Amino acid sequence: MPGLVYSSDSDDIYGASHSRLFARERPIHQVLGGGKVADVLLWRNRNVSAALLGVMTVIWFLFEVVEYNFFTLLCHASITTMLVIFIWRIITEIFKLTPPRIPKVILDESTFRNVASMVHKKLNRFLSKLIDSACGKDLPFFILAIFSLYILSVIGTYFSFLNLLYLGFLCLETLPVLYEKFEEDVDHLAGKVTRELKRSYRKFEAQFLNKIPRGPVKDKKIR
Repeated sequence: MPGLVYSSDSDDIYGASHSRLFARERPIHQVLGGGKVADVLLWRNRNVSAALLGVMTVIWFLFEVVEYNFFTLLCHASITTMLVIFIWRIITEIFKLTPPRIPKVILDESTFRNVASMVHKKLNRFLSKLIDSACGKDLPFFILAIFSLYILSVIGTYFSFLNLLYLGFLCLETLPVLYEKFEEDVDHLAGKVTRELKRSYRKFEAQFLNKIPRGPVKDKKIR
């Protein structure tokens, strides 16, 4: 209706220039954990990020395109690695060169702890948000979650699990760094879309939901 003003419209307009994506208050680096994992996702360590992207791309190509078997690939990779180290060791003994230095710790424990901790926190927060919305605390998010899950289920019928996993990895490797680079533009656009969705929901609530008759609440008798 023209001229109809809904509550908190002025608050949305006032906070437009200060709103951030997902209403976060910390920089994107701290949101991602602030450690080595965040550095990799934001390409602060370009060598590690590029190497990880290359390795994941090769793995996806071997399994999805070449249709390599996982156990066969693991055995062949182990054989190749052992042969390279063995030949390298023999060459260094023949030509009196410096022998290869193999680190005692191949995989850093702290990196796995950081990744596991970040995944645990994000997953718990996401599940709590889903449960709260299902209990009626956040109806817009509930509708958005149902719609998003349905879209993902449709996408899952056309892509294999490995393709979805690789696509998710590509998003993790590209979207955070792109968002950090164009943060102001993305926040402005996301804030505008969010305000329009909230305004539409308030109109729908005022015109339809509030007109649904509700019966009187009866007090429970204590026996």
